[in-house]
Order: sequence, then C-alpha cells, then structure tokens
Amino acid sequence: MIDLRRLHVLRAVSHYGTVTAAARALHFTPSAASQQIRQLARDLGVDLLEPQGRGVRLTPAAESLLAHADAIAARWDEAELELRAGEGEPAGPLRVAGFPVAVAVLLAPMAARLRSRYPRVSVRVREVEVVESFDLLFEGEADLAVVEATPSSPPASDARFDQRPLLDEPFDLVVPEGHPLAGRDGADLADVAREPWIAPLPESPCRTHVMSACGAAGFTPDVVHHAVDWNVTAHLIAHGLGVALIPRLARLTPHLPIVRVPCAGRPHRKLLTCTRSGGHRRPAVAVALEELRSLAAAAVA
Repeated sequence: MIDLRRLHVLRAVSHYGTVTAAARALHFTPSAASQQIRQLARDLGVDLLEPQGRGVRLTPAAESLLAHADAIAARWDEAELELRAGEGEPAGPLRVAGFPVAVAVLLAPMAARLRSRYPRVSVRVREVEVVESFDLLFEGEADLAVVEATPSSPPASDARFDQRPLLDEPFDLVVPEGHPLAGRDGADLADVAREPWIAPLPESPCRTHVMSACGAAGFTPDVVHHAVDWNVTAHLIAHGLGVALIPRLARLTPHLPIVRVPCAGRPHRKLLTCTRSGGHRRPAVAVALEELRSLAAAAVA
C-alpha cells in the first residue's frame, strides 16, 4: 500500500520545483525528503526522479502518479466534509489569505461580518503575496485566498485548486490636481504618453498591467520612479513627479492633491477566490465566499 505521507512529499516537490524547497516547506531536511521519495519509488517499482543538470526532475511515471495523488487529496477533503455535514451553522477556524489591497478592502470587512453573523466561526486573516497564497493552500495552512490572476499562477485547470472569478478591478489614471486631465470624466492614456510615470517594481504583477495598458494605447511609458506601496505612488504624484495607473480598490491617503480619472479601454486586473479542490463546499468557506461576492460587487459599483 502507498504511504500517503510519501506521496505528499512528491506532490510538494512538484509544487515547489525542487527537493530542497519542498523539504523546507514540509520542515524536512533535503536528505529526509529524498529518502521518502526513494522509498516511494521502491514501493511502486518505478523511478520517480531523474537527473537534470545539477538538480532533478519528475519522471513521466511521477507525473502520472501525481494526477492520482491530487485526486486522492481532493477525495480526502470531500470525505472530511461529509463527516462534518449536518453539524448545524458554520463553525470552527477559517484561515484566509490575500495580498494587501484584498485584505484591506475585502477580507477584513468579510471577517467582521462573519464575526457578527456566525459567532462560532473564528476567522484568521493573513497578508501574503499571491504566490504565497497558493503555497498556503497547498500546505493546508489556508482555507480560502483572494488572489490576482497572473501569468505565473497555477492554470485554471490545475486540479489541486478551485479558482473562481470574483471581480474585474479597474485601474484609474491618477494625476496631480491642476493637471489638464484632472477635470475630465475619462481619459485616453495616449494623452499622457510623454509624461513621466510612476510604476510598480518590475517583479510586481501590476507592472504587467501598466505596461500592457500603455502598450495598447500605443506607447511605452517613461518610468522615472518605482514604488511598492500604492500610497507611496500617490505621494509621488501629489508632488508632481509623474502620473500612474492605480487599482480602483487601493485606499489612498485622504486629502492628497491628486485626482483619479477613469481610463478609456478600461484596463483592469482579475481578482479570484481560491480554495483547495472542493474546499468551497465547506460551510464556513461557503458563507465567506457569499460575503466576498457581496463586498466585491459593492466595491466597484
């Protein structure tokens, strides 16, 4: 019989990309993780890892096994859900994760609503970057996450996760007060093609949205300043140092001399809810998703 703990180590190697990273996530030493996989290979009579440069990669047999492993993990969650069915109103711990804007505008008010309406649900909120949300879900350290769709995220077809659309969040052009576009109901990005820009760092998912929106308007922005926090971007704009695209849900410091202007073409980013496969049917997760959908609809109304 297959040892499911060893199977989980193999799943972790696939998820994190290396034995070392998988071992770190599982609190193993790399040698212990490798030993678990070697023993699993002996139990099955097939090779699961093969050399690739200085590292290793999964063999075709391992890839085939992983498809069954993901199905086993999903069925185990379903079994736990069925055992807890009929326990009455939602109860127990609910661990949620999200990037900063999602926590501030969606997850925090969701947690407050659940505390009022379902006192037996204990919500724990964790601010993380998008890639960490998927890691926490995979590790069983989070039950629900709000993530931004990015090219590096797992595909929608990934059987380990259940990703569902939540919100198309528009980006606004933000300019200083007194800017020629400040009084308009909308703006074409081409109107600011020759101005200095403030943009997220190159590794930020939002950087792609900014560059794509400007490219669609026919220009490459002259990025003079970079910022991580949207409020830092807002302060740079307030001092007349450039213009920027900022997501609609980003809560900026009040009373800054800046103006949001809706953009032609409606550049936006897609926000998703994500659980482990089948996790959306857990009672506490289901009521959390209901609240999130309500908050998301109101946020950009």
